[in-house]
Amino acid sequence: MKFIPVQTTRREALSLAAIAGLAAVLAPKMSFADEGMVAAEIKKLFGDRKIGSGKIKLDVPEIAENGLVVPINVEVESPMTDKDYVKAVHVFADGNPLPGVVSYRFTPASGKAAASTRMRLAQTQNIIAIAEMSNGDLHSTKSNIKVTIGGCGG
Repeated sequence: MKFIPVQTTRREALSLAAIAGLAAVLAPKMSFADEGMVAAEIKKLFGDRKIGSGKIKLDVPEIAENGLVVPINVEVESPMTDKDYVKAVHVFADGNPLPGVVSYRFTPASGKAAASTRMRLAQTQNIIAIAEMSNGDLHSTKSNIKVTIGGCGG
């Protein structure tokens, strides 16, 4: 095997060094959460409390053509009275850099336990919503969103 020297200018060498340095700084931040990280985050919030299903509705698209702006709507069935209301709703994603996406807090004065936002999805992943009720009950739902190639990932 014969080594062929490549001539590079000082400017090209500095540019390559800068790009390599930037990649080294950003690479650790580009890791993604997984199901285990989401489970750990949920355990940190709720411990070993039992999480049931029902009462919570997560409205998300099945396919996101643009992963930069994916709408999510969450609504929890509750009378929202002083004795029976939704305290909080927590949304998690198992394919984004951080597992916790958003948390909403409610009071009986909210009238309705519903919220909407847009989130960025880096890749196809599960979105999990957990509602925390005033009596301590927890309710959960999960949806999978497929991010197409035209979006952030595949």
